[in-house]
Amino acid sequence: MLSALVKRWRPETHTFVMPVGEVKVAQEDMLHIFGLSINREVVTGWTDSSHDFLVTQSLAIFGSEPMVSSFSKSYIKILWVRHITDTQPLDTWESVKRYVRCHIFCLLGTTLFADKSTAYAHTKYLPLLQNFNQIGNYSWESACLTHLYMSLCHTSRYDCKEMDVPLDLLFVWAWERMS
Repeated sequence: MLSALVKRWRPETHTFVMPVGEVKVAQEDMLHIFGLSINREVVTGWTDSSHDFLVTQSLAIFGSEPMVSSFSKSYIKILWVRHITDTQPLDTWESVKRYVRCHIFCLLGTTLFADKSTAYAHTKYLPLLQNFNQIGNYSWESACLTHLYMSLCHTSRYDCKEMDVPLDLLFVWAWERMS
């Protein structure tokens, strides 16, 4: 099914060309599938891949130095983040916020902005998790939809050998929308 969808993807229009016409994953689908709210603040920012940035952000969000990927210093191991949630006591408000941030970081790296490696999540999401009260005000559905479109555009190129698409979103959308 995924191959069939990718073959029908048109990067120029960000739509799937089907026998019945053009269809696309829309913001309303994001609301329906993931429960993400529409019309919030734009998810934007800059990415710093320096080691100092990574350590500073990780200490602020997770409370300890990160276990990074051996192939890229811009990725944090999801198992390390899950270990934090499993071992930290939830006895203070700060520890509860840390626990929630860890879960959100895992959700961002493995579901909403998934790539072919679900073992790591990119550090670019860390600054978005710093202000705990702001996390729910971001337009995550727009960012996730943009990520899906970019992934499908990349995957539909003739020279692409591996699919790097958020599969959960695409499969649920196809299940819901295609008869």
